[in-house]
Amino acid sequence: MCEKCQTKVLQATDSNYGSFERAVIERRALKPDDVAIDIKYCGICHSDIHQVDNDFGSGVYPMVPGHEITGIVSAIGDQVTGFKVGDRVGVGCFVDSCGACEYCLRGEEQFCSQGVVVVFNSKDYDGNLTYGGYSQSIVVKDRFVIHVPESLDLAEASPLLCAGITTYAPMKRWNVGPGKKVAIIGMGGLGHIAVQFAHALGAAVTVLGHSESKKNEAQQFGADAYYLTSDPETFKQLKGQFDFILNTVAVSLDVDLYLSLLTVNGAMVYVGLATEAQTFHVGSLFGNQATITASNVGGIPMTQEMINFAAEKNVLPRIEMITVDQVSVAYERVLNSDVKYRFVIDMETL
Repeated sequence: MCEKCQTKVLQATDSNYGSFERAVIERRALKPDDVAIDIKYCGICHSDIHQVDNDFGSGVYPMVPGHEITGIVSAIGDQVTGFKVGDRVGVGCFVDSCGACEYCLRGEEQFCSQGVVVVFNSKDYDGNLTYGGYSQSIVVKDRFVIHVPESLDLAEASPLLCAGITTYAPMKRWNVGPGKKVAIIGMGGLGHIAVQFAHALGAAVTVLGHSESKKNEAQQFGADAYYLTSDPETFKQLKGQFDFILNTVAVSLDVDLYLSLLTVNGAMVYVGLATEAQTFHVGSLFGNQATITASNVGGIPMTQEMINFAAEKNVLPRIEMITVDQVSVAYERVLNSDVKYRFVIDMETL
């Protein structure tokens, strides 16, 4: 392994998703606890687009996005025992944390007291900017690398590193399983995976969608019912029905209307990151003692649990493979909801 290896990347040069260009960067020299990975595939997540477009005002350019990474281990540091060259692996949202605070110690690195290091557009603890998975290779601390089961195709596995854990984690927290009634709002990139997980966990699953066109596919993914949110009768028929509602869409909703669908002590959990303000009347929580909250992905142990469960239960993202030259068009199609259901970049086309 070289001291500092050069690697090809696809980078955004400014806050415009049409600004992608090929470039070469240096990855850090391998530390004793590092794993070097030859990246084979990287998924496109809506949050990649938020960062590239600087929707949150924190963009640093040039930027190399990508946090749904799968590939093959090419080298390991001399203190690494959990991986070997040739292993099939993945890297998700995070690449470092302090490892010593209460949150890190209980496997919730996303809440690290010192500040978790995100895989791209983030400063590491040495002050260096991180670059993500739109790249031929990456070097990551070993405890942030996930084993990908042999039964999972690497391309199909890549969206699980974000979309998978994003939907799986709140279901585990709220004990989704047999006897529970679950509603999934939206059946896009997150929603179609959420339906599969909820079904695999044993819950009765209803999809609340805006288009009749996805009804048959929802059933194929394991949904027991499909209702249109554009139909006022939906909210009358389903009032007080659900133990758990997962909101996967990134738009403003009539939150009070959706809260009315919860049973006593039910929970509505946001995983779709809307840029618009979401408002509701506190009175909507009293009648059924409802909870409204959000879920911030999941830690590394749960991510490994999730991908193992996905392999066991055949939870598979439906993907459309693209080349690096198609990324800008793919971003535009995501914004236009024109993908079924996740784009994955073949990094060998870089």
